[in-house]
Amino acid sequence: MAMTPEGKVKKKVVDILKKHGVYYFFPVSGGYGKSGVPDIVCCARGRFLAVECKANGGNPTALQARELERINDAGGIAVVVRDTDVDLFEKFLKDALLIGEAK
Repeated sequence: MAMTPEGKVKKKVVDILKKHGVYYFFPVSGGYGKSGVPDIVCCARGRFLAVECKANGGNPTALQARELERINDAGGIAVVVRDTDVDLFEKFLKDALLIGEAK
């Protein structure tokens, strides 16, 4: 089965998270879930981190943007990682002191 462009971004993000031993999961929305929840929810050095992945220069929907803002307002860290800047994600994590050297 071919991977979607967004799936490729998610895989690269997960590879970085795994490399640094960051706890993460993919929340399931629908049914009893909450719409607009970011693609990947993480805990890095005790900090709540949410990642919305986008391909082809995409932007979050209005609902996703609202949830990302609510996470940031609550003291968490919510980011959008696009295929064009996925290489900067690891640098961001280091600069934000959410990761150290690779495990």
